[in-house]
Amino acid sequence: MATAAVGENTRIRFGPFKLAVSERMLTREGIRVELGGRALEILIALVSSPNEIISKKELMDRVWPDAIVEEGSLRFHMAGLRKALGDGHDGARYIATLAGRGYCFVAPTEQALSDDNDTGAPNGSFPHANLPQRLGRMVGRDVDVMKLGAQLTGSRLVTIVGPGGVGKTTVAIAAAHQAAEAFAGHVLFVDLGVISDPKLAATTIAAMLGLPVQAEDATPDVIRFLRDKHLLLILDTCEHLVEAIATIASSILDAAPQVHIVATSREALRINDERIYRLDALACPPEATAAIQEYPAVQLFVERAIAGGAQLEGNEAEASIVADICRKLDGVALAIELAARRVETYGLEQTAALLDQRLTHLWQGLRTAPPRHQTLQATLDWSYGLLSDTERAVLRRLAVFVGNFPLDAALDVVADETLERASVFAAIDSLVEKSMVAARPIGAMMRYRLLDTTRAYVVELSEEDEREELARRHAAYCRLWFDQNGSEWTSLSTPMERAPHFNAINNVRSALEWCFGGKGDVSLGVRLVASVAPVFRAMGLLPECQRWTERALQSLDDTTRGGIEEMQLQAAFGVSVMFMKGHNEVSSSALNRSLEIAQARGDQLNAARLHGPIHFFHLRSGEFRRCLDYAERCSAIASQLDNPAASTLSKALLGLSYCLIGRLEEAHATLAPVVGPGLLAASKQMHYGFDHYTWARIGWSTNLWLQGNVDQARAVIRQCFKDAETMRHPVSFAISLSSIATLLWIGDLDVAEEHLIPFIARAETQAFGPYLSMGQAYQAEIAIRRGQAAAGVTALREQLEVLHGQRFELFTVRFQFVTIMGLLALGRFADAWMLSEESEQLIEAQGYYSYLPELLRLKGQILSTAPELSALGSEAYLRKSLDLSRSQGAGAWELRAATDLARLWVGQRRTAEAVGLLRPVYERLTEGRDTAVFRAAAELLARA
Repeated sequence: MATAAVGENTRIRFGPFKLAVSERMLTREGIRVELGGRALEILIALVSSPNEIISKKELMDRVWPDAIVEEGSLRFHMAGLRKALGDGHDGARYIATLAGRGYCFVAPTEQALSDDNDTGAPNGSFPHANLPQRLGRMVGRDVDVMKLGAQLTGSRLVTIVGPGGVGKTTVAIAAAHQAAEAFAGHVLFVDLGVISDPKLAATTIAAMLGLPVQAEDATPDVIRFLRDKHLLLILDTCEHLVEAIATIASSILDAAPQVHIVATSREALRINDERIYRLDALACPPEATAAIQEYPAVQLFVERAIAGGAQLEGNEAEASIVADICRKLDGVALAIELAARRVETYGLEQTAALLDQRLTHLWQGLRTAPPRHQTLQATLDWSYGLLSDTERAVLRRLAVFVGNFPLDAALDVVADETLERASVFAAIDSLVEKSMVAARPIGAMMRYRLLDTTRAYVVELSEEDEREELARRHAAYCRLWFDQNGSEWTSLSTPMERAPHFNAINNVRSALEWCFGGKGDVSLGVRLVASVAPVFRAMGLLPECQRWTERALQSLDDTTRGGIEEMQLQAAFGVSVMFMKGHNEVSSSALNRSLEIAQARGDQLNAARLHGPIHFFHLRSGEFRRCLDYAERCSAIASQLDNPAASTLSKALLGLSYCLIGRLEEAHATLAPVVGPGLLAASKQMHYGFDHYTWARIGWSTNLWLQGNVDQARAVIRQCFKDAETMRHPVSFAISLSSIATLLWIGDLDVAEEHLIPFIARAETQAFGPYLSMGQAYQAEIAIRRGQAAAGVTALREQLEVLHGQRFELFTVRFQFVTIMGLLALGRFADAWMLSEESEQLIEAQGYYSYLPELLRLKGQILSTAPELSALGSEAYLRKSLDLSRSQGAGAWELRAATDLARLWVGQRRTAEAVGLLRPVYERLTEGRDTAVFRAAAELLARA
């Protein structure tokens, strides 16, 4: 097939057409085809690069080089071009559309420099050509057909390999149509599925060639006939005759140099010069994805359902059901078509429900299809019947796995005294070759899986005793795997690294259902939950973490109560309840019980680690004095351990506590080594769901801002958001959004809102109840700060009530401050004063002294703003705020208090005092000059 550059004198032939580039003329069998100038330029561009994808933008730039046009213009002229070519009619295929990528010219082309070279199609007659009609439209296979069409002319042997029902024959026929002209139409299609005796393979080929068969082996006769022929030989359905076909194909390739072969099989022929083309199932939309209708599996289902008489509305609800059906059927074309034809009879929802029942295997397909493709049952029976006894046994046992599994898992679970590991290994290798088991790399390791339809089929073939024993070994393997690998989760930073854990979770769910089922092993289930709970929690699967840890705790007996399993279970249960339902006695009791067990066992390392989530519990409850108490206890334990990670944890807890109670210098010194460069990865690792490293950086950024280092705080917050998004750790992501509080104090409302919107969406989907209310409270705060005081105050008070109900009091004081600001803007001075008094009592009760300077300033602001109150009291509160902020080293509060006091003095004509107070503070604090607080100070100094 020619692919040389197209020049102005080039004449290109494809199908019945000839394109004269220099004359800008297209003819069909010598008759000119009327085609618009733009459509002709599109054709020239496409034909110039056959079998290559040209993007829509590139086409528009080439066809309209001096104009800006909409994509609709390209589609209009493309439609006209296809109509003129008859593309899609009577099997003709010239231009393929690749969704989201562009267009591709897929028909074979030949080039000639002048009419003298136009000798027409190659000479020769081949009366045995019998290429079946190609489908008028195939869904999702344009790229496969394009690639295969090119391979058939460039390679002597191409084997299309894939599972039953995936569409190998259909694609082979379509690719042969595309390449047929390169063989002058000399294409022989041989259906080997109609025979079962390997000795008849060569005889069948000979019969298709019209050759008399006079010997038991017809291979020599076939080779003599093909020796000088130039043709394409399609050997369809080779898997049950694979050894015989391999021998015949090898002989033909050696003796007939102009014969090309395309074979379809569930396993490769494994002979010289073979090029394998593995045909995957149709792409299915992942769960929770948009643009469902763009996926080929969905398109095929909808087309076949409508063709079968179904009435579909095409709404989102239907699309979601169809997507779920296609996922259950693994994108296998045959299974999708069989299911789609049931929609007219059962309706869409009932069809989806019937997929879980065995009778779906018996649904009838087309009467004209080969018997093995008329039902899914027949397809599976055909494939299963081709296996050896050992392969069948291994396949049945592999059905215990759900989704992907590694080879070592298969060897450990499947092998036993009756089936040694070497046999299992060889059988899996063979099953992969025969497309009964799918294999693909995930990360650095190869993973295997059974298609769901295959798994459902073989599960019913195994005996109950065998299933129970396999389930036990499977659960034991899962426990061992998570004991060895579960702790790695928090140190893995990319989805690819975490993929094995995601895949293992599917198997754990199945194992847990068996363990706690009627015939399961409850004690094994308790140990398995203890092993997997940290990963459930780390992956943000909190409802499952709560469900299974609660179930396991209820199943404890004398052998497990008070042991390491209960310690793990109580901690995981307490943390999951805390995140999902807020702070209550249930979560508190579970966390304290876990710590009690660690201390009773003399397990100092875990005792130190457990202080993290308990500190976090009191942090979220707003009990900041107790936070300091637990931080000091953790520090005392860590000092007795030679463990850098425990030391880092204790410093994180201490530094965060110091920041909360207003000891900013101590917080700075304590947190600096935790957040500084060079910290070991082990010191960042989470234990029991507490991400001390993220919290240390949040405390660090808050402390930097309080000390007046606004730009440094911004940089830390940006990095926190970036790292949380990179890690894609649900809990860390939620916690990192606590940094929004500092962004809002700084006044970066747009940046805060940009991060807040996806945060709220995740909080809704991941059942982070308190964090959802916190996110909505932030939204109300942004409204107040943007001047929408009435709506903002109402919404913020509603969310505060919800947070009170959940005992989530971490941000109660700051949200009360913001409410006071809104009440001031509304002129509701008495309400603002009452709330400030309440906030002062709360600060004293909680020990949240780092916020006390700001409260004193707000009280001074209320007194200076309310006409019925005395401004003299305002000065006293502002002075107290100024003095306290200076003693704490809180430059952020100091600048605010100094600005308000200077403004008050300017109003009292004490301008010199005002300038003398404000200017030194303004000049000392050099960061954040773009913020509203600095601008207000600068304007006041300029006026004074």
